[in-house]
Amino acid sequence: MTIQEIEKKYGFNFPLLYKQLDADGMLDVGEYGPNWYTEVYPTLKDNPPLLLHSYDFESLNLKSVAEEIEELGDPEDYRNINPEFKFIPFAKSGGGDHYCFFLNEENNGDVPIVFVWHDSNEVNYLAKNLQDFIFKVLLIDMSKQDVYNELTDEEFRDDIESVFKSHKKYLTEQQNTILSAILERDIIDYEIHVSPKIVESARGLLTDFELESIVNEVIPFDKMNQSFKYSND
Repeated sequence: MTIQEIEKKYGFNFPLLYKQLDADGMLDVGEYGPNWYTEVYPTLKDNPPLLLHSYDFESLNLKSVAEEIEELGDPEDYRNINPEFKFIPFAKSGGGDHYCFFLNEENNGDVPIVFVWHDSNEVNYLAKNLQDFIFKVLLIDMSKQDVYNELTDEEFRDDIESVFKSHKKYLTEQQNTILSAILERDIIDYEIHVSPKIVESARGLLTDFELESIVNEVIPFDKMNQSFKYSND
């Protein structure tokens, strides 16, 4: 399906930036399947589509977007989502959660990005709009090298530089300036204090404290990290 067909069928309009991403081929991720990583991924990695290298983020092609809209709106769906909530999924996590546009709270063209859990009656606010969400995710990517999968420093830097190159046209001048400066840094090791008793080792171009500071200063959102229930059950 095309964006226009989806909009007509379900009676809404996608954010303008999402339409631009589609026009530029940034939503063309192919069909996910057992051979996607070996056959499709290599053709995408040098000019990455939407947040290709981001942790636990799988961008949906438009066919899948339509299918997921149907799933979330199905009255027989196990989540029993309140029909008053208009969630439009555009990506999923590896576990089956959805990254969605929350149409109910559109404000002067800004459509909030929310995370709809599949196994918990909870929705988290992530960003005020898609542009801010992309900036936030790129910051997160720069702060956390995938040491679990033994990603080398060179691979880490190559991945984030290629994503930044293909995404910079969709960000503000201020956001691009910040990301460009961070990319010039050396990679550092630091600790994340998850709780008073839990400390995790991390590696990246900025710490979690600086990440939070930049997010609060550059893309403030009064509902950032707040949550609500999607079902009355």
